[in-house]
Amino acid sequence: MAVKKNEQIKITKSSGNVFEDLGIPEPDKYLAKASLAFQINSIIEGKGLKQSEAGEILGIDQPKVSALSRGLLDDFSIERLIDFLNKLDRDVEIVVKTKQTRRKTHGHLSVVFA
Repeated sequence: MAVKKNEQIKITKSSGNVFEDLGIPEPDKYLAKASLAFQINSIIEGKGLKQSEAGEILGIDQPKVSALSRGLLDDFSIERLIDFLNKLDRDVEIVVKTKQTRRKTHGHLSVVFA
């Protein structure tokens, strides 16, 4: 779709969560899974592991590692992704805190890397 010279382009500010912006239910869960998978894939790449080698460490087969590397996360729970991080020698902390009062929704799930 080409934009004409003086045509106005509508810009919508992101919420900071692409899954929320797309109207996907439970967007925090999907963002958390994507963040965890990104970290797992970064570690695998940083260690120079082949997918088969990563699979041995994680206890899954190569096709599952491939799915993980491509962001196909429906078959992976948050708990399983956390387990993968532990198997890659990473500690994972879960912090529970009081909800920020300005949000109108229920509590919020986020992933923060140290």
